[in-house]
Amino acid sequence: MKNYSIYKFKFCTLGIAESKGAISHVFFENAEPPKGFEKYETPLIKEAVRQLKEYFDKKLKIFDLPISFHGTAFKVKVWETISTIPYGETRSYGEIAAMINNPKASQAVGRVNHMNQLAIIVPCHRVIGHDGSLVGYAGGLELKQKLLNLEKAAK
Repeated sequence: MKNYSIYKFKFCTLGIAESKGAISHVFFENAEPPKGFEKYETPLIKEAVRQLKEYFDKKLKIFDLPISFHGTAFKVKVWETISTIPYGETRSYGEIAAMINNPKASQAVGRVNHMNQLAIIVPCHRVIGHDGSLVGYAGGLELKQKLLNLEKAAK
């Protein structure tokens, strides 16, 4: 079954989707639910909601959820690497490219980061420009700054 539900959290509204026993999408309210998914709350979606609430309340720093990535080997490698950025820290697109042993791929990393289907759980908000500036975020730069501030305050 492919299911999703929509939830209002402290800083934003998120859709959470499950497919085949794993969280497959966490998307912002301005995005469409994944195609082929039905609106239905599952126990795993409820657990994701619980963990996201704890994250927004500064009580959870590492998510413990089964997740599934959908994309090419390069995309998956980028998302897995982004998932290793410690809570309260940031990395640039160039640093991510170097971490995947492809130092000239910073623009490609940026494009893949923008395609992240697991917002917040795969912390693409922790990826910044080479000069430390906030750049593109599907939830908007204001939300990106709020998430970074939340993590720095709780560190």
